Amino acid sequence: MSETQTRTTELTSQYAAQVTGDLERNTKEQERIGRDIEALQEQLRALGHDHTVLVNMQEALGGASPATAQDTTAAPSVPHQAAAGSKRVRAKRPAGTSAKEAASRKPAAKASSAKAATSAAKPTLVELIRGHLEQQSEPRSAAEVTAALTLAHPDRSVKTTVVRTTLEGLVARSHAHRTKQGSSVFYTAPAASTPAPAEPRQETPAAE
Repeated sequence: MSETQTRTTELTSQYAAQVTGDLERNTKEQERIGRDIEALQEQLRALGHDHTVLVNMQEALGGASPATAQDTTAAPSVPHQAAAGSKRVRAKRPAGTSAKEAASRKPAAKASSAKAATSAAKPTLVELIRGHLEQQSEPRSAAEVTAALTLAHPDRSVKTTVVRTTLEGLVARSHAHRTKQGSSVFYTAPAASTPAPAEPRQETPAAE
């Protein structure tokens, strides 16, 4: 009876250890997937913003839509192409709109284009992280990178989990290096991408 109880106790301990290990792995996997989801959501928001900017720029510049270009290519003959082109030109002007009114809308289109270009100049999180690493002479942790970006860009919401996931993505693409010191992980820019220090420029005195 004592031997049976001993075996039962050993099996219970083994199962308990296995369940504990599985639970720990499950928790870590959930955390990893959560970080991946946050990074993907950040990328999706950036792509959606870029798409909106590009659409606004296309409308402001009066670019032809893919459907219009396809219609032009599929025209059977030169006379028909001229007729179709005339119809498309007339179709661009709404009914009841004079040439003077259409011309008055051009400044608004230029202003929209300038605004869209300004929005497009806003760097992405990946560009900010790469630029920060390239400016550092020592390895930086994900928390340090997050703190620096938050200080430099207070208008942006920067999370440590998203920064860490982005850094791991840069490491996977050989755009960053990862080193481990004890339980801490640090990141540096590749040696090839480290900017060389600028040489001091000597000012030539102006000839009198």
